[in-house]
Amino acid sequence: MANSEQRFIDIEMAISNLERIVDDLNNVIIAQGKDIAFLQKQNRYLIEALRNIQSTVKPLEEETPPPHY
Repeated sequence: MANSEQRFIDIEMAISNLERIVDDLNNVIIAQGKDIAFLQKQNRYLIEALRNIQSTVKPLEEETPPPHY
């Protein structure tokens, strides 16, 4: 009887540890999801900024040379 009781205790401890690990991993996944969403938003902003810069920069042939030339 004592042997099976110890096995149940061991199993309960293992399940408890697994539940903690799952909770920890879940928190990591949530944090990573937030980071990914932020990085996607930042990436869209940078792409738009690059598009705006490209539309305002003239081709090299159309640029006037600086005054010291």
